[in-house]
Amino acid sequence: MIEADRLIAPENPVFRDEDVIDRAIRPKKLADYEGQEHVSDQMEIFIKAAQLRNEALDHLLIFGPPGLGKTTLANIVANEMEVNIRTLRGLYLKKQATLLRF
Repeated sequence: MIEADRLIAPENPVFRDEDVIDRAIRPKKLADYEGQEHVSDQMEIFIKAAQLRNEALDHLLIFGPPGLGKTTLANIVANEMEVNIRTLRGLYLKKQATLLRF
């Protein structure tokens, strides 16, 4: 099997030009996020509450079908909180031990 044919991410992913452009145009802040006002309003409440408490927004589960903007929202929250983010695909959650690495 050729690496590019793998169904899961290849061992050494090579980013295509489209990936770089896609990441460059995604919104970075909540004010730039378009659509799903009810979701962005909730996120704003979570973020402001954590900032006012001077605490991390330590657990956030965003779920739904592909293409809704879950990863974009997660990155926006990280940017707003000025923290790094670690993402994990549900596909890899077969064992509880997987979470211990994060």
